[in-house]
Amino acid sequence: MRFTSLIVELIRARPRLVFWIVVLCQAAIWLVVPLLLYRGPPGDLATVLAYGREYQVGTHMGPPLAFWLADIAFRAAGNHVFGVYLLAQICAVLTFRAVYQLGSAIVGGPQAVIAVLLTMTVTAFSTPGIEFGPLILARPLWAMFLLHAWLAIGQGRRNAWFALSIEAGLLLLTTPHAMWLLPLPLVFGLATSRGRRNLASFDPLYALLVIAVLTLPWAMWVIRAGAPVLPALPQLDDLVGKARQWGILIAWLLAAITGVIVLTVMNWGRIVPKTEEAPIIFRPPVDPLARDYVFFFALVPGLLGSLFAALYGLDRVVGGAGIALVMSGLAVVVASGDLIALRRQRVLRKVWAFAIIAPALAAFASFVILPWVDGPEDVTALPAREIGRFFGESFERRTNKPLPAVAGDAQLAALIGMSASRPHLLNDAVPSRTPWITPAKFAETGGVVVWRAADTIGTPPAEIAQRFPNLVPEVPRAFERLVNGRQPLLRIGWAIVRPKAP
Repeated sequence: MRFTSLIVELIRARPRLVFWIVVLCQAAIWLVVPLLLYRGPPGDLATVLAYGREYQVGTHMGPPLAFWLADIAFRAAGNHVFGVYLLAQICAVLTFRAVYQLGSAIVGGPQAVIAVLLTMTVTAFSTPGIEFGPLILARPLWAMFLLHAWLAIGQGRRNAWFALSIEAGLLLLTTPHAMWLLPLPLVFGLATSRGRRNLASFDPLYALLVIAVLTLPWAMWVIRAGAPVLPALPQLDDLVGKARQWGILIAWLLAAITGVIVLTVMNWGRIVPKTEEAPIIFRPPVDPLARDYVFFFALVPGLLGSLFAALYGLDRVVGGAGIALVMSGLAVVVASGDLIALRRQRVLRKVWAFAIIAPALAAFASFVILPWVDGPEDVTALPAREIGRFFGESFERRTNKPLPAVAGDAQLAALIGMSASRPHLLNDAVPSRTPWITPAKFAETGGVVVWRAADTIGTPPAEIAQRFPNLVPEVPRAFERLVNGRQPLLRIGWAIVRPKAP
């Protein structure tokens, strides 16, 4: 009898079980890694929590939904960042689930599992996926939106319009980039005869009404704040540089799908010995319109997102790599034909497992190696809980009141904003970005001003001393990282602004 591994048989017979096993295992990895290695939140997560604490309808950082959900998850976990890590992994699971459901509707369950396995190797869904924010929340909403857009426009299911409208409204409440993403299914539908036929009903009008109701508060805030002004388009002399930048962004997207490319090449029939009898994963013939739909959304979001980023001088793809590459695995499966032969099963399993584990190993290596080399400071090495506890307790001992606000160094202030008292964050350099508290209000209620101390005296930087002329610096407080290496102790200068007597 020809040997076929248990994994292949499970993919054929129980694709949904295989999907849940691999997706939940990856989510568990990225729950354990930050809890073991990180003493501070990665990326801009502390700032996301500081803005979410205020429950503003809108800020300069964009629509509010991601910030609200981050604060809710943080509070639900007892003011611990584990809640936000868990929320990020829930977003990842929902993204892959939508890809699996879309793949099942187009290529069937077994090949849909292969599409999910390929998509999981995309680096955009690994380490950056724990930095919860608008781009992370937009991924499952975009994937579910694509699923229901196909059901409504491609298959004519009228009951999909309501879910599509909810997802579109939530996407608009998550990222401003949704303004150019949402019309893409409409463009695809209008370009095909079946799509035009399914759009010719009252269902799209009802969907627009639901979207308008969901986004009304955000739209009112945008109107009051004034429409955002886009940067000027580049001049003709700058087009060569913009084209070069576009090429660099495309190269980064291709690098992010290196795992997909390697697995596809290693399974290519022309480089595998003919003597091997590989097991086959079968699917029914794919609808030509479904094929076009998958290829359209595998290419257009990435091309347009990188083009917009190049034109406006941005350093990453507009909308995020997660949105641009969410259909990459399914596109490879659709292009592979009705019969997918799994050649070199053991090698493919090892390569896939390495692609999944490698980002976690890289995070561990950076945790061990970076402190011993001269380079930029790793924000995850900052002891966030110790920093927040010290300044919160210091203010409370001096004034007998919980710490109401914090200002100064934006990164350190955001970390202190995660402490038990959840103080307000004041951006004293640009007060308009934190409208919930003004410098006058800060002087009235009191708070703590922090900065990175360059000496043992704790002299504040010139710009902070200018904005807070009456500061009385305290002795700087030194904090140890989990691995100090060759880096000096983190010294934080600070001063207390005492609240005014009523």
